[in-house]
Amino acid sequence: MSSSPTVRRGSPLTYAVLVCAALVSAFPLYWTLVAASRSNAELARPEPSLLPGPRLLVNLQAVLEEADIGKALLNSLIVSSAITVGTVLCSTLAGFAFAKLRFRGRGALLGAVVASMMIPPQLGVIPLFMLIVKLHWVNQLQAVVLPGLVSAFGVFFMRQFLAQSLPDELIEAARVDGASYARIFRSVVLPVARPAMAVLGLLTFMTAWNDFFWPVVALSSQEPTVQVALRQLGGGYVHDQSVIMAGTLLGTLPVLLVFGLLGRQIVGGIMQGAVKG
Repeated sequence: MSSSPTVRRGSPLTYAVLVCAALVSAFPLYWTLVAASRSNAELARPEPSLLPGPRLLVNLQAVLEEADIGKALLNSLIVSSAITVGTVLCSTLAGFAFAKLRFRGRGALLGAVVASMMIPPQLGVIPLFMLIVKLHWVNQLQAVVLPGLVSAFGVFFMRQFLAQSLPDELIEAARVDGASYARIFRSVVLPVARPAMAVLGLLTFMTAWNDFFWPVVALSSQEPTVQVALRQLGGGYVHDQSVIMAGTLLGTLPVLLVFGLLGRQIVGGIMQGAVKG
């Protein structure tokens, strides 16, 4: 008779701490909803209300009038999706090479990749902007997409995962069967690396969606991403915080949607990969 696995239950204190942590983590998002549904005068009160108000649709309409938020959402979706696909694919390829292939200078190249993570990205803004000016890419989406297609963190992350989760025996068996490295990558590496690719894809998408510094340099108000468009909101002598919060809420919803759709799959993939590893 096979024994059923033991299910460990947490103490009431553990659940209380988790609930408190969840509430603290969710409060900024809830306050964004509250502020987006109030007027600027109500937010300026010494004791503002903690309940949503009736002005959410009015503030969202003001967002649509002050900024081309529809085009900004589309541009951010294009940029974030392209960067995510490119980063995940390139990082998985490079991570597989560093983890399982033997070639001259592998250690030095990996050290250079890791060392590049220590360089502040602000140091490369001027030469990168000079490059896109020569290529006539200013105010074009490829100026934001191409610099983000490769990530040193992604390469190192995938290398560490594949080094631990991909057995050498699988690669050797595929080589004995006459499979090329392209076939090995497609049929052996990708199924094993799927959990880590999902995690890296979500992190990359969120980073690209929330990026402000480089898009505000390379793009203008005529071709904005969401973060560039948000700076046009609430203008005037006194900034309208309620309109700014409404735009922030609108720009946050796609990220929450992606996380809601993929979060459970990512956690399940991580657990499955850990069990197989």
